[in-house]
Amino acid sequence: MEIKELYKLFSNSSGICTDTRKIEKDCIFFALKGDNFNGNKFAQNAILNGASISIIDEKEFFINEKTILVDDVLSTLQKLANYHRKQLNIPFIGITGTNGKTTSKELINSVLSQHYNTAYTQGNLNNHIGVPLTILSIKKDCEIAIIEMGANHIGEINDLCKIAEPNYGIITNIGTAHIEGFGSKEGVIKTKNEMYNYISKNGRLIFCNNDDPLLQKISLSLNKYTYGKKEADCTSELLTETPNIKLKWNNQDVNSNLYGNYNFYNILLAICVGQYFKVPSKKIIKGIETYVSSNNRSQLIKLKDLEIYLDAYNANPSSMDVAINSFATTKKSNKLMILGDMLELGKVSVDEHQNIINKAYELSIDTIFVGEHFSNVKDKYNFSYFKNSEDLIQHFDKKVINYSSILIKGSRGIRLEKVAEYLQKKLH
Repeated sequence: MEIKELYKLFSNSSGICTDTRKIEKDCIFFALKGDNFNGNKFAQNAILNGASISIIDEKEFFINEKTILVDDVLSTLQKLANYHRKQLNIPFIGITGTNGKTTSKELINSVLSQHYNTAYTQGNLNNHIGVPLTILSIKKDCEIAIIEMGANHIGEINDLCKIAEPNYGIITNIGTAHIEGFGSKEGVIKTKNEMYNYISKNGRLIFCNNDDPLLQKISLSLNKYTYGKKEADCTSELLTETPNIKLKWNNQDVNSNLYGNYNFYNILLAICVGQYFKVPSKKIIKGIETYVSSNNRSQLIKLKDLEIYLDAYNANPSSMDVAINSFATTKKSNKLMILGDMLELGKVSVDEHQNIINKAYELSIDTIFVGEHFSNVKDKYNFSYFKNSEDLIQHFDKKVINYSSILIKGSRGIRLEKVAEYLQKKLH
């Protein structure tokens, strides 16, 4: 079937579904496959549950005119998304980066949605499946779309750009993350720079952090709108970074619900994008001040006698470093850091985890390390160590907790959010 014909069916459907547990009446079911599942097996079930059509790529599961056989379901989903994108003559902002892309995306949406009808990537739907699903969820009355793009290997950002066709691009920063898929930091740089390369050939401009030397360097020849503390199109002064960020922009104080110097640039990026798209300043400030982080990212949890800085969704050497630096500036005297493994670092893992141990030692802040990658800390340093979050919770269950400020930072696989949930229940 031609994509144009499939698009007509899509236009008359209630939307796209890839999970038979979430079937909506008259939706189109795409029978995606993975390492541990085959959606083709559920094509008939999807139709019985209310789907108008099932898209399959294995002919043995063909039923009747309600099943459409294609060469590859995923490729068809991506082509349909690109076709839909071409019908939308609106700004598409593509955003990627090692750290902060999800928070930045949500901040940008919070600002732009004060003045425009926006659409943006929900949750973490930022890969080869999530990006097309995001695009296909965009309604015809949308005025600006913000598309988050993640990558685990070289070439992935370029592939996602070909689907989403962004005409504005953002790289929040480039650091050390998921080295396993990229081979080296140079591989990370090459992959993230695929965003700039695409925009330079097909888009209008990039939004660039002028205070970031690497981003400055790789964007020298590009059309850009910049943000930074001094020399930029959009400037701001950081007033405080803990317990929450306060900044001065456009001669006005802006109070956010986020913490940490690293989030200053995420906020300033959102202000910059709002300024470029001519969102009135009052609405920009409202967008920043009303945004509250969720999903265990940069969450400030205030209890009676304790502040918990929770950032347990993702961790890599660069994000861990800035989180510790920021926490070190807090004026509380009785502080604790709970630091979990940084996953997917490949051959640099041992050195990068040792760097974090060294940093905690130099700062002389009470620290508890969690996870197998930090296991070498238990014999050489006077730090507490636990194999997993469950063991740490059992430890806390037997102790009086009298810290005034706790940083909880680690990769999602370590599940340190469970520790935060436990502390909230215990100290509430």
